[in-house]
Amino acid sequence: MTELNKAEYIQELITKGLNFCVESGKSIIIAILIYIVGKALIMLANRMLQKMLNRKHIDPTIQTFLKSLVNILLMVLLIISVVSALGINTTSFAALLASAGVAVGMALSGNLQNLAGGIVVLLFRPFKVGDYIEAQGVGGSVQEIQIFHTILNTPDNKKIYLPNGSLSSGNIVNYSKEPTRRVDFTICIDYGESIDKVRAVLKEIITNDQRVLTTPQPVIALNALADSSVNIALRVWVKSEDYWAVYWETNEKIYNEFNRRGINFPFPQLTVHNA
Repeated sequence: MTELNKAEYIQELITKGLNFCVESGKSIIIAILIYIVGKALIMLANRMLQKMLNRKHIDPTIQTFLKSLVNILLMVLLIISVVSALGINTTSFAALLASAGVAVGMALSGNLQNLAGGIVVLLFRPFKVGDYIEAQGVGGSVQEIQIFHTILNTPDNKKIYLPNGSLSSGNIVNYSKEPTRRVDFTICIDYGESIDKVRAVLKEIITNDQRVLTTPQPVIALNALADSSVNIALRVWVKSEDYWAVYWETNEKIYNEFNRRGINFPFPQLTVHNA
C-alpha cells in the first residue's frame, strides 16, 4: 500500500469514527433527554394519581399499593423508551427481556410470592394503613402497603419492611381491628390482707375512671395463692385507643392507693429451718 493509499485509508477511518461519534452522541443525548422528561412526567403522573385517589376517597391501604404498582409500570415503559432511543431494536430487546424475565422470575420467585401476598392482603384486608399489628416477631403501625413489602413504623420510630408473602401466609395480630380491648392486671398482696378491702379499693379506682367501660363488666377475682403472695386478677374493658393510658395510670393508682391504705405488697421470701 502506497503512502497516499494509507493516508486515504486513515482519513476514511477518522471520518467514519467521527460520523459514528456524532450519531451515537445524538442518540445518547436524545436518550438522556427522554429519561429526564420521562422522570418528570412520571412524577407528575404520580401526583395526579395521588390527587385523584384522594378526591375519590380511596382507602389509604389501596392507595399505597396502586401508587407503587403504577410507578413500577411507568419506569419499565421509560426504560424501554430510552433503550429504543439508543438505537437498540426493541423487538429483540423485548424478546431478550422476556427470556431474562423467565430466568429472573425463577431466581426471584420469592418476590412473585410477595406480589401475590400483597394482592391477598388487599383482598382480605387483615389490616389497613394506620393499624398496629404484630407479625413475624415484630410489631408496629402500618405505614404503607407496597406491592412487595408492607412498611411498619415501630413505637420507637424504626421502619420495618415485612415481605407480603410471609404476611399473607403467617399469623398476624391486629390490635386495632376491634373497637375495644381488655386490660389485664395481676395485683400481688401479702397473705393476711383482707380480700374484701382490696376488692373495694380496686372497684373504687376503676369506677372513678370514665375510660373503663361498664359493658362487659369489670372482673375482680382471687387468681392464685402463690408461694409468697395472694394474686388478685383485675380485668377491665376499654376503647382500643385508651389501652396503654389506662394500663399505666391504673398501675400507678393501685400502687399509691394501696400504700395510702396500708395494703402491703409482698416481697420474695425464703424460710430456712435448722435441722
